[in-house]
Amino acid sequence: QVQLVESGGGVVQVGDSLRLSCGGVGRTFSNYAMGWFRLAPGKEREFLATINWSGRSTYYSEPVKGRFTISRDKAKNTVYLQMNSLKPEDTAVYYCAADSRPFGAGLPSADFGSWGQGTQVTVST
Repeated sequence: QVQLVESGGGVVQVGDSLRLSCGGVGRTFSNYAMGWFRLAPGKEREFLATINWSGRSTYYSEPVKGRFTISRDKAKNTVYLQMNSLKPEDTAVYYCAADSRPFGAGLPSADFGSWGQGTQVTVST
């Protein structure tokens, strides 16, 4: 099982940008589709973005499309989530996850079996 560690969260102002990173520990996940999700208080876990194993295909949810960008650096075994024009409703704990099977298409419906511990993002007014 891939171990994932998120970083880059923090407290920012409305309209600011933030880049989250997700690194693999113990083994590579370069051949696995990856996703970013978030969990806000009182809400269900929300899909944000996925990227396929090669990095050539990405998918986004409507609330973040055009503001967030998912990318990966296979050499660094790291996946990123660039977040721009942040809003108060973006406040949540952000998680990265890895598909359970290698060479996946990165569809939002994939079976993401490995999860990180999360990183808090707070957008203040």
